[in-house]
Amino acid sequence: MYVGIDVSKDRLDVAVRPTSEVWEVANDTAGVEALCERLKGLSVELIVLEATGGYESAAVAAMGSAGLPVVVVNPRQVRDFAKATGKLAKTDSIDAQILALFAERVRPEIRELTSEAAQALEELLARRRQILEMVQAERNRLEHARGPVRKDLTEHIRYLQKRLVRVDADLEQRIRESPFWRAKEDLLRSVPGIGPVVSRTLIAELPELGRLSRQEIAALVGVAPLNRDSGKRRGKRSTWGGRASVRGVLYMAAVVASRRNAAIRQFYQRLRGAGKPAKVALVACMRKLLSILNSMVRKNRPWCPEMVPQS
Repeated sequence: MYVGIDVSKDRLDVAVRPTSEVWEVANDTAGVEALCERLKGLSVELIVLEATGGYESAAVAAMGSAGLPVVVVNPRQVRDFAKATGKLAKTDSIDAQILALFAERVRPEIRELTSEAAQALEELLARRRQILEMVQAERNRLEHARGPVRKDLTEHIRYLQKRLVRVDADLEQRIRESPFWRAKEDLLRSVPGIGPVVSRTLIAELPELGRLSRQEIAALVGVAPLNRDSGKRRGKRSTWGGRASVRGVLYMAAVVASRRNAAIRQFYQRLRGAGKPAKVALVACMRKLLSILNSMVRKNRPWCPEMVPQS
């Protein structure tokens, strides 16, 4: 059985394949408990929900705790799948059926559910990104402001920066309270170019690190080159999809490592010397760094320059 669940604030629409059974429950404690009990009575291979900004969290946590095989997918993937299958109509029930079909045909890999502490860490990281975006937006407005508006913007920026300090302190405390996280962060930060934001993002948002092959982890993050070939045409290889938040911090880590990490700097300079554009070389450094970090976590070994192969 493959199950698709369309999530809204007040309701969960459920569809099952291949039986075509559909029903709905309230998106509250009683409704989620009833849903879990009913799904446990089925021979479920996979349950798929879309990320909906948090409305799915309670249901996902409950199903994960019940041992049900649940995965949360990117809504864009499902929209593209629906277009490809020609299913353009849209209602909550139809969306649930599309998700069930997506589960049956695509069978996305189940991502390990994070603990409550890890979810809190992930939320803090998301809040940190939001504050940084607000600071940048206010700074952009400050360039053209004058008089009382300029004063108000300056005060707001100062307030946001204080909030950022508090969020960073909270992140630091949560990491240090967990011996496992503390050891993992120390391991990751042994790599020149990996700072606290990168290490904490990897801990919270990439729990698969160290458990997958280098090809699988690169594809999961979105730094694996994808083919764009058709017939005799050979298109440019490009990266696409994956976890944007992880990819963003990994890019900044590659920029720093290409200057301050001797092994990565040599790798970057060799690619540039071979005629590769700077951005292409940096993406290659991102992939190399990710591969190294994946190996380090799997083997529980700190950084050493010999970990960087010459190829």
